[in-house]
Amino acid sequence: MVVLDRPADLQAWIGKEIGVSEWLAIDQSRIDDFARLSGDDHWLHVDVERAKRDMPDGKTIAHGFMTLSFIPYLVRSVYAITHRGRGLNYGMNRVRFVNPVQVGDRIRLRQRIKEVERGEGGGQQGATRVVSECTIEIEGKERPALVAEFLMLVYDE
Repeated sequence: MVVLDRPADLQAWIGKEIGVSEWLAIDQSRIDDFARLSGDDHWLHVDVERAKRDMPDGKTIAHGFMTLSFIPYLVRSVYAITHRGRGLNYGMNRVRFVNPVQVGDRIRLRQRIKEVERGEGGGQQGATRVVSECTIEIEGKERPALVAEFLMLVYDE
C-alpha cells in the first residue's frame, strides 16, 4: 500500500500505476445481497440450480454493477492519504464490462492515476479531483472483469 501525506501528493503518480489491491472473494451470498438491494434478481445471478443447467460454466455470475461498486472499497488497500478530509465518489467515465465474474472468483483492483487537479474539483474549493484508470482483474483469467475511469474528490484536512 502506498501512503501519501496529502491529496496533492497524488500528482507525483500521474501516468503511473499506484498499486494493486488485495483479492476479494465473490461468493453467492454477496451476489444474493446485491440482488436484494438493487432489485436485479435475474436468474443468472441468483438461481444456482438453473445456472448449473443453462450457464456456460454452470455458475451464477455477479452483477456488473456489483463488481463496479467494489472500486471504492478496493482503493482502500491500494493507497491511503494521511492528512485529508472527506472523499466523495464523483463519477465514472468509459465503463466497460469485459468479462463476467463468476461465483467463486476472486477479484482485485489495478489502479493507475491519470489526472490530479487541485481546487476545482466539481466546483469545490479545497478539493483535489483524481481520475484513475481502474481495472478489475479476475484471478487466473487473462481478460479483466471491467475497466473504467473512476473520478473522486478528496478534500483537504
